[in-house]
Amino acid sequence: MNFDFSADQKALRDYVRKFFAAACPPSEVRRVLEGNAPYATDVWKQMASLGYLGSAISERYGGSGLGYLESCVIAEEAGRVLAPIPLFSSIAFAAELISLAGSDSQRQHWLPRLATGATIACVAFSEAGRHCRAGSIGVSLRNGKVHGVKAPVLDGGIADVAIVVSSDGSASGVSLALVDLSDSRVRHEHLVTVDPSRNHARLTFDDAPAELLGTAGEGWRLFEAARDRAAVLMAFEQIGGADRSLEIARDYALERHAFGRPIGSFQAIKHKLVDMYVKNTLARGHAYFGAWALSTQAQELPLAAAAARASASDAFNFSARESIQVHGGIGFTWEHDCHLYLKRARLLACALGDVHEWKEKIVATLQQQVAN
Repeated sequence: MNFDFSADQKALRDYVRKFFAAACPPSEVRRVLEGNAPYATDVWKQMASLGYLGSAISERYGGSGLGYLESCVIAEEAGRVLAPIPLFSSIAFAAELISLAGSDSQRQHWLPRLATGATIACVAFSEAGRHCRAGSIGVSLRNGKVHGVKAPVLDGGIADVAIVVSSDGSASGVSLALVDLSDSRVRHEHLVTVDPSRNHARLTFDDAPAELLGTAGEGWRLFEAARDRAAVLMAFEQIGGADRSLEIARDYALERHAFGRPIGSFQAIKHKLVDMYVKNTLARGHAYFGAWALSTQAQELPLAAAAARASASDAFNFSARESIQVHGGIGFTWEHDCHLYLKRARLLACALGDVHEWKEKIVATLQQQVAN
C-alpha cells in the first residue's frame, strides 16, 4: 500500500507552496499579529479565487471537487507559513459538518458560499475553556432558539454563521444549530490567546434564532464524525509548521559560526535536529495513515485521526521549542520568527481537545476493537 501523494498532488503542493510564499510571507503574519486586522483577507480571497477553499467540497455544491488528499496538501502548506486565515474553522470543520449533517437545501445554500469565501463559518463547542462532553453542555436549544455562552470559539469574531453544539433536552441530549452571528441577540467578545494571529471570541447567545442542522438528538454523533475529519486536516497543518521549524533551525545551524565552525557541527545541536526530524517523520506517517482513512472513509478513521492528532501536536510543540533552543538568545526575541511557530504550536495543540484527550480516544478505540 502506497501512502505517499501522487505526482499530481505533489505538483499541487509545489504550486500551493509558491502561492503562500508570495501571498503570505512572515510580514503578513506579523501584520495580523501586531495590528487590528482579524485575519489576512487578501490571502483568503486569493485562495477562494484559486479554488483552494472548495477542494473537498463537491462540484455539485460549488466546490472544486479535488478531494481530501488535496485538502491535506493545502492544509500542510498553510501550516508552513502560519497562514492567519479561517481555513480550519470554515472549511475543514464547519463545511464538513454541513456536508455530513445538512439537508440538500442547507448544502445548496451554505457550501457554495463557503467554497467562494463569501461566508465564513465556525464551530462553537468549547465552554468556559473546556471542550464539551455529551453530558455536560451548557448551551441549550429550545423552540428554535439558542441560549448560553461558548468560549473560546476559534474565528468566532470573524465568522458570519456558527454551528453551535447544543443541549436539546432529548434522550441523547445533543443537537447542532446554525446561528446567524449578525443577529442582535448574539454578543461577541474578542479573546486574547497565546497566538493573536488567530481570532478567538466569546459568543453569548440570548435566545438567538437557530436552524436545526441534521436530525434532532444526533448532534453528538455528527460532531464526533466531523471532528475526526477535521483532526486529520489539522494534523497536516501542524506537520507543516513542525517541518518549517526544523528547516529554520537547520539553516541557522549551518550559517551561525562559533569557535570558527558552524554550530551545526557540534554534537548537541546535531542531536536536537535529529530528534526534531524523528518526531516530525513519525507524525507524518500517522498523518498519511489518517489521510488514507479520510479519503476512503475507512472504518479506521477514528483511530487514525486520534493518532495523527496526538503525534502531530507532539511534533509541532517539540520542533518549535527546540528551534528556539538552536537559535539561542536570538530565538527568544520578538524580531525573530521562532516565537511565531511556538505560539501556533501551543494554540493548535489544544484547539480540538488536548493531546491527553486524543490519547484517551486511542486507548478506548483499541480496547473496543479487542473486546469485539
